[in-house]
Amino acid sequence: MIVLRPPRAVVFDWDSTLVDNWGGITRALERTFVAMGRTPWTEVEVRANAKLSLRDTFPMLFGERSEEATQLFYSGFEAVHLETLRALDGAPDILEALLARGIPAAVVSNKNGGYLRREAAHLGWDRYFHRIIGATDAPRDKPAPDPVHLALEGTGIAAGPEVWFVGDSAVDLACAHAAGCTAVLIHPENPHPEDVTIHPPAVHLDGCRALLLQLHD
Repeated sequence: MIVLRPPRAVVFDWDSTLVDNWGGITRALERTFVAMGRTPWTEVEVRANAKLSLRDTFPMLFGERSEEATQLFYSGFEAVHLETLRALDGAPDILEALLARGIPAAVVSNKNGGYLRREAAHLGWDRYFHRIIGATDAPRDKPAPDPVHLALEGTGIAAGPEVWFVGDSAVDLACAHAAGCTAVLIHPENPHPEDVTIHPPAVHLDGCRALLLQLHD
């Protein structure tokens, strides 16, 4: 097994990395697609397609009606996102271990930052994170490196190989490479359903418990 060097800081993606909230996202997208006269995606299709932020994807999907679609999505998601949220196995353990070691943790996601911070508070996880950065919080969203730099501001730690970027998708890997961080892929499937050869991970793990084993002293 590949063993990583201990990190000075860890930046996490959110959905499918630390939590599962695809049920809420799917319900909100179904409502939006139906109102826009489009056939809704299944949850499998949502998991495969919903990687970029809404401000990057909705103009491609809905054209000049993208703002209307965005408002529909957020009003639908607002109603369900806390009730459908659940922590993934091992996620609280890795966050607690980082806190105990004094290693700063942050979140960088393409989900709206307001919802991210509400979800973290709902789980009682605010205390684990130096910053929680979502879509539109930085000038550009993932895979651009901007949100990573914003997430690390105030830690005294610059983005680089001593920072792990932990995520589940090719977009996360691209963001890690763009910021110069060590890319850690968390996903139960091997091979990964996406092409991860363009921006390869330093290590591919099947979940947060495997990540915890990498946090050796």
